[in-house]
Amino acid sequence: MFARLSVLRCLLAPVLLVLAPLVPAGEIDLRAPDDVADLLSPYLPADVVPGSGQAKMQALIAGILATEGYFSPRIAFAEVDGDLRIDVEPGPRTMVVAADVAVDGPLEAKTRADLVAGWGLPAGKPFRQDDWSSAKQQLLARLLAENHAAARLVDSEADIDPETREARLRVRYDSGPRHRFGKLRIDGLERYPASLVERYNRTVTPGAPYREEDIAALQTALQATPYFRSVLVSVDRDAAPDAEGVVSAPVIITLVERPPHRVSFGAGISSNTGARVEASYHTPDMFGLAGEFNTGFRYEQKRQTVYADIFFPPDEARHRSSVGVMAQATDIQNLKTERIAVGGQQVWSSGALETRVSLSWQDERLQPEGAADSISRALAPNLASTWRQVDNPLDPRQGIVLQGQVAAAAEALLSTRSFVRLLGRYQQYFPLGRLDTLSLRGEVGYTIADSRNGIPQEYVFRTGGTGSVRGYNYLSLGVKDGSAIVGGRYMATASAEVTHWLDEAWGIAAFVDAGNAVDSLSGGLDPALGYGLGARWRSPAGPLAVDVAYGQRSNEVNLHFSLAIPF
Repeated sequence: MFARLSVLRCLLAPVLLVLAPLVPAGEIDLRAPDDVADLLSPYLPADVVPGSGQAKMQALIAGILATEGYFSPRIAFAEVDGDLRIDVEPGPRTMVVAADVAVDGPLEAKTRADLVAGWGLPAGKPFRQDDWSSAKQQLLARLLAENHAAARLVDSEADIDPETREARLRVRYDSGPRHRFGKLRIDGLERYPASLVERYNRTVTPGAPYREEDIAALQTALQATPYFRSVLVSVDRDAAPDAEGVVSAPVIITLVERPPHRVSFGAGISSNTGARVEASYHTPDMFGLAGEFNTGFRYEQKRQTVYADIFFPPDEARHRSSVGVMAQATDIQNLKTERIAVGGQQVWSSGALETRVSLSWQDERLQPEGAADSISRALAPNLASTWRQVDNPLDPRQGIVLQGQVAAAAEALLSTRSFVRLLGRYQQYFPLGRLDTLSLRGEVGYTIADSRNGIPQEYVFRTGGTGSVRGYNYLSLGVKDGSAIVGGRYMATASAEVTHWLDEAWGIAAFVDAGNAVDSLSGGLDPALGYGLGARWRSPAGPLAVDVAYGQRSNEVNLHFSLAIPF
């Protein structure tokens, strides 16, 4: 005779625990197989009065074991020297012997067959309540993911025979009518036009088949803009089907706009540029044109910056343009610089490839300690392309990131020296086992010019410090000019790092870095070597890295900290 498993029975465990008498007296001595003891221990009180509440405790244990498929356990209680000993033999586990899965509705035969074949708790598997619930939700999620936004679980039943320890499952779904995207309905706009929202929509097209993935992509894209505090994208699942039985479901976008003005203050510290304080002002709606305006200053021990940037909303081709101005002073490795720069850029993406085109003009005064001051100017167009193919942009374990840059200037066009600057970057991640990761990084740069003199420091190369060759001070590897370190025309770095994760949040890393920047290859690049150990913490913004590194050339130990995310 079959007994029907009820979800209510599985919910009795915490209720029974509360009702059980908990008057402190003897301890509980639980004797059971290790896996069963681990399952039961969190639900049992630390101590009880022997002889009291045993019936309720027996029901509690039986209910917990039932969720794991043990429906005929043997549970015995005995009082031993004032303690309560509980002997539990779970008995054989109940196995699934039949699973009757049906999906009704206007589905293609292959789709229906694939859904049934993919049922997560088939005959031959042990019956567990969690697996039963998960299997039902997984199949429903597959239905909801594409074409069938109104799919539902109609009925489910698990018939359990405790004597034969057999489970027979029956589950019924209704796919509902096929859905396609209808018109966009935008709620919550006050300052911005609906066309702004439509510029960020790359996935939801009226008339296209409904896909939950496309809805999620639109919500993510809108949430990432500076305009909205919250975004909810859904479809009207109750819309009526047409004569062909297809529902054109309106897409509902519910928005809450961000405040029009924001002032922020901050403080921090960097292993490269020291302690800092900063203040900024931001508005996402400059002049009522949905232009994002950012301005502020940042005071660091080795670098001080004042800036103002305007970011325009995407155009019809989804290109994002911006213009900006910056004034900056630095004092790094006995080289003082004063720089003013103005420029503009346009950014667009196509799949995994991001392209950035910019034009900037800068005027820079160099003051190397122990050498003559100089003025450098450059009007330089720049092209940069980045290709990313990683499993997680903030915390990658597998994939590759490649970047190439080219910039140029001519003496005939507001520049003190003609040059072409080339830069290539490589970063790749390899999973090691279930948790660990190997990452490789390389960078090569070459500025084609008769001399480095007259070229702003942004277009020549120094290296060393966090994100480069650890074990050396920030930008301490370069060309000697007096007692200062200035940029050279050649640069190469390489790094290998292995990270071992102790748990989901904390890890340790071992690494080796090498690299240098020089002005001539006649004597070779002579790379400086650095190596060390570090700690990793998975913060919401990505893995936070704290490294202790030894510089073999400098014979010094340096502390570095950064966000360990790809460029």
